[in-house]
Amino acid sequence: MRSAPNEPPDAGSSAGRTDPGTAVPLLVACALGIERLALRLGTHGPTAAPQPTVVRTGMGPRAAARALSRALERPALHDAAVLATGFCAGLAPGMRPGDLVVAEETRDAQGSVRCSGTGPLVEALLRQSPGRTVHTGVLIGSDHVIRGAERAALRATGAIAVDMESAVSLRTAVRAPGSGSRPGPRPVAAVRVVVDAPAHELVRIGTLRGGISAFRVLRAVLPVFSEWHRTVMLPRR
Repeated sequence: MRSAPNEPPDAGSSAGRTDPGTAVPLLVACALGIERLALRLGTHGPTAAPQPTVVRTGMGPRAAARALSRALERPALHDAAVLATGFCAGLAPGMRPGDLVVAEETRDAQGSVRCSGTGPLVEALLRQSPGRTVHTGVLIGSDHVIRGAERAALRATGAIAVDMESAVSLRTAVRAPGSGSRPGPRPVAAVRVVVDAPAHELVRIGTLRGGISAFRVLRAVLPVFSEWHRTVMLPRR
């Protein structure tokens, strides 16, 4: 740890189209309309920089897998780096709404995926949001909303947070074929904002404030995703 309503999926929307001269674009996947709204309302970084394509997948692992597969079939996105984002439930004691989670690994019953460029991503988030807490570790996938005792059971597996789409989204991304122009494996990452935590469960009316806090944090992070994209696409020395 470091300081610093189910909706139908879209075919795909963009927060600014990728420059045709950029060989490897960035696809940012989120599940819900409220998450996509936060990304759209946020600052997108320098206007001269290629902007990510944002795809709303719909809620749940099946919807996420379908939407990611369709998106990566589009010629312009065959080789895209993929970052899954949105809200999540924190599992670790002390987590609060508005905390950020950067996955080192995503995991579910079907397996695990190692994430790319976690260190630079955390550093960029800490620079962008000084004083904000950024947690790193395993982000686990579920096919339903986690409540009560299930939270402790997932924490016992070593996971620090849970959501319904990140694990399947990244697994779909790394398995999807590309055009061959991408240098090396497809870069993937997952960044989530805690909206629900052990001491701040959403079933409580007092957590409305926490949801607003999480929305504001998500609204601010899109430029960091672009910075991560540039970092992981730099030639290795």
